[in-house]
Amino acid sequence: MATSSRKTSTSSPLASKRALPRDPSSEVPSKKKSSAPPLPSSGAFVEGSIVRIAMENFLTYDICEVCPGPHLNMIIGANGTGKSSIVCAICLGLAGKPAFMGRADKVGFFVKRGCSKGMVEIELFRTSGNLVITREIDVAKNQSVWYINKKTTTQKVVEEQVAALNIQVGNLCQFLPQDKVGEFAKLSKIELLEATEKSIGPPEMHRYHCELKNFREKEKQLETSCKEKTEYLEKMVQRNERYKQDVERFYERKRHLDLIEMLEAKRPWVEYENVRQEYEDVKQARDRVKDEVRKLKDGQIPMTRRIEEIETQRHSLEAQIKAKATDIKETSQKCKQKQDVIERKDKHIEELQQALTVKQNEEHDRQRRISNTRKMIEDLQNELRTTENCANLQPQIDDITNDLRRVQDEKESCESEIIDKHKERETLEKEKKSVNDQIVQFDNLMNQKEDKLRQRYRDTYDAVLWLRNNRDKFKQRVYEPIMLTINMKDNKNAKYIENHIPSNDLRAFVFESQEDMEVFLKEVRDNKKLRVNAVIAPRSSYADRAPSRSLNELKQYGFFSYLRELFDAPAPVMSYLCSQYHIHEVPVGTERTRERIERVIQETRLKQMYTAEEKYVVKTSFYSNKVISSNTSLKVAQFLTVTVDLEQRRHLEEHLKEINRKLQAVESGLLALREKNKHLEHKDNELRQKKKELLERKNKKRQLEQKISSKLGSLKLMEQDTCNLEEEERKASTKIKEINVQKAKLVTELTNLIKICTSLHIQKVDLILQNTTVISEKNKLESDYMATSSQLRLKEQHFIELDENRQRLLQKCKELMRRARQVCNLGAEQTVPQEYQTAFQDLPNTLDEIDALLTEERSRASCFTGLNPTVVEEYTKREEEIEQLTEELKIKKVELDKYRESISQVKERWLNPLKELVEKINEKFSNFFSSMQCAGEVDLHIENEEDYDKYGIRIRVKFRSSTQLHELTPHHQSGGERSVSTMLYLMALQELNRCPFRVVDEINQGMDPINERRVFEMVVNTACKENTSQYFFITPKLLQNLPYSEKMTVLFVYNGPHMLEPNRWNLKAFQRRRRRITFTQPSQ
Repeated sequence: MATSSRKTSTSSPLASKRALPRDPSSEVPSKKKSSAPPLPSSGAFVEGSIVRIAMENFLTYDICEVCPGPHLNMIIGANGTGKSSIVCAICLGLAGKPAFMGRADKVGFFVKRGCSKGMVEIELFRTSGNLVITREIDVAKNQSVWYINKKTTTQKVVEEQVAALNIQVGNLCQFLPQDKVGEFAKLSKIELLEATEKSIGPPEMHRYHCELKNFREKEKQLETSCKEKTEYLEKMVQRNERYKQDVERFYERKRHLDLIEMLEAKRPWVEYENVRQEYEDVKQARDRVKDEVRKLKDGQIPMTRRIEEIETQRHSLEAQIKAKATDIKETSQKCKQKQDVIERKDKHIEELQQALTVKQNEEHDRQRRISNTRKMIEDLQNELRTTENCANLQPQIDDITNDLRRVQDEKESCESEIIDKHKERETLEKEKKSVNDQIVQFDNLMNQKEDKLRQRYRDTYDAVLWLRNNRDKFKQRVYEPIMLTINMKDNKNAKYIENHIPSNDLRAFVFESQEDMEVFLKEVRDNKKLRVNAVIAPRSSYADRAPSRSLNELKQYGFFSYLRELFDAPAPVMSYLCSQYHIHEVPVGTERTRERIERVIQETRLKQMYTAEEKYVVKTSFYSNKVISSNTSLKVAQFLTVTVDLEQRRHLEEHLKEINRKLQAVESGLLALREKNKHLEHKDNELRQKKKELLERKNKKRQLEQKISSKLGSLKLMEQDTCNLEEEERKASTKIKEINVQKAKLVTELTNLIKICTSLHIQKVDLILQNTTVISEKNKLESDYMATSSQLRLKEQHFIELDENRQRLLQKCKELMRRARQVCNLGAEQTVPQEYQTAFQDLPNTLDEIDALLTEERSRASCFTGLNPTVVEEYTKREEEIEQLTEELKIKKVELDKYRESISQVKERWLNPLKELVEKINEKFSNFFSSMQCAGEVDLHIENEEDYDKYGIRIRVKFRSSTQLHELTPHHQSGGERSVSTMLYLMALQELNRCPFRVVDEINQGMDPINERRVFEMVVNTACKENTSQYFFITPKLLQNLPYSEKMTVLFVYNGPHMLEPNRWNLKAFQRRRRRITFTQPSQ
C-alpha cells in the first residue's frame, strides 16, 4: 500500500466487516469490545472536534471504535470495506437526517442486517469536558434513544448541543458524504452562500443575513400596508368629500321641506279668502246677465222678416245663371271640334314633308354606292391585268408534294423511336422507384434508431446533427454514437451487447485522433452546452485479435459465440470495444450453460460470460485466492433491436447509380430524337406553306374575274333604280297648299265661336255678381241673427253657470274654512295662533305666488334625490375612521422608517464582513487554481441590492487556457473537474473555517492522476497547519509517492474472512513488535 513507506502519527486498524459466529435464533447479536488505541493529545483538538467514534451492529460493523487525530484523518480501504459507514455514523450520531446520506430515508435501515438494534457513539472535544453523544436505534420501531454523557435526553437537546459547537452535518461545505459529492455542484448560488455563512462565517453573519431577509420581507409588507392604507385613506377622503356635499344637500333639502310645510299651512287661508271674494263677484255678475238676456230677446224680431224677402230674390237669380251655363258648354264643345280638325291638317303637312326628305336621302345614297362600285371594278380590272399566267405552276406544286411525302415518312419513323425511348424510360423509372423504396425502408430502420437516441439522449442527438453538417472540420473520420454504428446480426442478441457496454459508451462518439476529439468537445460541449461523451479508438487495432480460447473448446459448455461475432461495426469502433470491454474474450451461452455454470466457472476460468438470461462475473480473491462469482439478470434491450443490413443497402445504392446512368443515356437519346423531330416538323411546315402559296397564285385570276362580273351586275341594278326628285317635290308642294286653304277656313269658323262663348261668359258673370250681393246681404242678416241668438244663449247659459257657480263657491267657502282650521289644528271657535300669523307675514299673500314658491321649493327639494337620514351618520363615522386611519398610517410610516434604519445598520454589519470573507475565499481559491495552471474565482453574486434572499456565491472555473471562465454547474464541467473545483473550494474554506471538523468522502474518484496529486498536496498542506479544524478525507485508493505530514492520521479499513477478531487486537503489542523489527533490520 502507499502508506507502507510513509510516516503517520497514528495507524488505527478497524473491525472487520465479516459476521461473527453467533446463535441463529438470537435477534440482537452480542457486543464484542475492541481494544481502542490511545486517544491523541487533547492540546491540538479544537472545540467540537471528534475524539472517538464507536459503532455497534451498524451497517457493516459488529463492534468498532475509531479514534481520529486532530488534523487530517485519511481513511483508506477497498470499496465495500466500510469507509462510508464511518461517515454515516458521524452524521447520524450528531443528529443528522438519514435522507441526507442519500442511502435510505429511515434510520432503521442503517442497522446491520439481521440485528434488531444498533448503536452509534460520538465523543466530541470540549475544554470544559468532552461531550459523549450516544444514539441507540430500534429497527422495529424505526426510532432512536438519545444519551448525553450516558444520561437519557431528547433529540432536540442533542441538536442544540451540536449546534452550540457549530457542527452542521447538513451543510455540504462541512459534511460532504459520498452520495452527495455530485450535489455540491448542483447547489444554487443562494444555497452555497447560506452553507458558506454557516460553515466559516462568524456566528452572527448568518443571523444577520436571516434578519436582513426578515427585515426586507417585513419592509415589503409595511410598504404594501402603507400603500394600501394610503390608497384606502385617499378613497375614504374622496368618498367623504362626495358625502360632504350630500350632507350639505341634506340640510338644504330640510330647509326647503320646512318652508314647503309652512306654505302648505298658509295656502288654505289664502284660498278661502280668494273664494269668498270670488263668491261676492259672481253674485253681482249674475244679476247683470239677467238684465242683458231680456234686452237681446226684444231685438231679434225685425231681422227675421228681412231674411225671408232676400231668400225669394236669390232663387230667381240662380235659375238664370244655370241657363247661361248650358249655352256656354255647347259653344265650347263646338270650338274643341274645330281645333281637333286644324291639328289633323298640321300633322298631314308634316307627314308629306318627311316622306319627301326620305326620298331625297335614298337618292343621294344610291349615287354614292354607284360611285364606289365603279371604283372597285376599276381596281379589280387593274389587278387582273397584272396577274401572270398560272399554267407553269403545276410542276412546282408536284415537286413540293413529293418532298412533303418524304418528310412525313421520316417524321413517322422518328416519332416511333421516341415512343420506344419513352417506354424504356418508364421501365427504368419503375425499377428506380422500387430500389428507392427499399433504400427508404433501410433509412426508416436507421431513423428508428435515431428516434430512440433523440428521445433518450437529446443532447447526443443534437450533436449527431451538428456532426453531419460539419464533417469538414475534422482531419480524420469521426464515427457517430456507437449505438447507431452497431448493426446486430440477430435482434434477439441485442440484450447481451446492451448489458455489456454501458449506456455512456453506447452514446459516445468515436474519434481516431485526439485533436479531432478536442475540436468536437470544444464546439459541442463548451459552446453549445451539450452533454455528450467521446472516446478515442486505439492506435493499434484490436478488432481482429483472436480470443485466448477457441470457440470450439467452449461449445461443449453451451457457448455459441463471442460478443464480437454478434454484430457488425466499423473497424475503429470494434477495436475500441475489444480493447475496452474485451468483447472478443466474452462468450455467449445458452440455458445449457446456466445449468452447468459451476463446472463452467471452475474449468474455463473465464472472467465474464453470458447465459441465456444472465451475466456472470468471476473474480479471484487477492487474499485467499478463492474464486468469487456474481450473476445479474439481463435487462431487456432498448436501442439495438433495430437491424440494418448495410451491405445490402450498399448494393442497392450501386444498382441505383446504374439505373440513373441508363436513365441519363435514355434522356440523351430522347433529346436528340426530339431535336430531329423538331427539324422535320419545321421542314414540313415550310413545304406546306410553299404549296399553299402556289395554289393561291393559281386560283387568284379566276377569283378576280368572278368578282368583276359580280360587281358589274350590282352596278346595273343600282343604275336602273332611278327616282325623279323634282316631280316628287312638286306633288308634295301642291298637296300642302290645298291643306293650308282648308286650314284657313277652319280658323275663321273657330274665331266666331270663341266670340259667342266670350259674350255668354260676361252675361253669366253679371248674374253671379247680383246673386253674390243678395247672398252676402242674407248672410250678414243671418250672421247678425245668429250672433244675437248665440249671444242670447250664451247669456242664458252664463246666467245658469253664474248661479251654479254661486252655489258651488258658497259650499267651497265652507269647505276651505274647515280645511284651513284643520291644517292649523284649530277648533270651530279658535282664532289663528300668533306664531302662524308671524310666519304668514313673511310669506306671499296670493295663491299664485304661494303656488309658484311651493313649486319652486318642491322642485329644489326634488333635486336632492338619493338622500336619507343615515347620510349624516355615515359621514360622521367616516370622518372618525379617516382620523383613525391617518394616525395608523403615521405609526406604520414610523415603523417602516425604523425597519429601514435597522436594515441599513444590519446590512452594514453583514455585507462588509461578507465581502471581506468572499474576498479571502476568492484569494485562496484563485491561488489553489493558479498552482494547478488553471483559473478560478469566487465572487458575491447580487441581482438586486435590496433582495437579500437573492444574494449568492458564484464559483467560476477554467481548466483550459483556450476557454473562458464558466460558472460551476452540474452540466458544463466534467465529473473530475467538478470534483477538483469542489475540493479546492472546501480547501479555501479550511483555514477560514470556524467549524470543528470537515468530512469529504471519495471526492477524488473522478480526478485524473495529475489533479489528484495536486489536490492531495493541497489537502495535506492546508489541513495539517496549526490552528486548523479537524479534517476527514475518505478514499479507496491513493497514488504512489504522495507527500505526507507528521500531523496526519492514517486509518486503514481492512475486511475479509481471515481478519483478526477485534477483541484479540492489541495495538501496543503490535507497535512493540514493529519497533523490534525496525531495530533489528540494520544488524541484518
